[in-house]
Amino acid sequence: MSCAGRAVVFDMDGLMLDTEPSYKYAWQRAARDLGYELEDSLYDTLIGRCEADSEAELTRAFGPRFSIPEFRRRWSEHWRTRVEERGVPTKDGLLELLSLLEERGTPLAVATSSDSCRAGFSLRSAGLEHRIPVIVAGDQVAKGKPAPDIFVEAARRLGVEPHACVALEDSDAGVLSAVAAGMRALMIPDLQKPSEAALRSALRVLPSLRDATPVLLSLLA
Repeated sequence: MSCAGRAVVFDMDGLMLDTEPSYKYAWQRAARDLGYELEDSLYDTLIGRCEADSEAELTRAFGPRFSIPEFRRRWSEHWRTRVEERGVPTKDGLLELLSLLEERGTPLAVATSSDSCRAGFSLRSAGLEHRIPVIVAGDQVAKGKPAPDIFVEAARRLGVEPHACVALEDSDAGVLSAVAAGMRALMIPDLQKPSEAALRSALRVLPSLRDATPVLLSLLA
């Protein structure tokens, strides 16, 4: 693999797309449908993690009688309905950043904990499916974030070494995953307040993609 140049790997939910509120709504409503209350404090610990890990955490929290298949079916329905009603807004500054990176010819990838179906649906709904050539979804790797697998695979598909990539992430799990893969990570928090581990691991923590853009471009220079 070539180490020439620099590449950028984006997280999707909460970083590129303002989808985390719709996921939170869907998960909490689905849990309520089944007679459980998914508190904000528990939900926040699941942000950025793969679905299998999140579902295992819910089973630990709610007990073995909590039906994961039924929960999955219900939250998927609630989420898709919400997205169809409200659309998938992009985060402030994303479109401008993508245009700048495209003009530079910077290799781009998405590394998302969402599965392939939802990732494709979200990117299509936001009109971005043709702008990111490499998309690695959570169901395409053995271990989800915070394990490094998804970012290692993104670098492999881009044809660059992980250390030649800058990752943009909003969650603790994502930052830790990218850094474990050997990438530098810029953190733009969304719903989740950064942990001490994420603060130590991220190269910078910035309030928005607009604020992150000049920092990212300086790293790519």
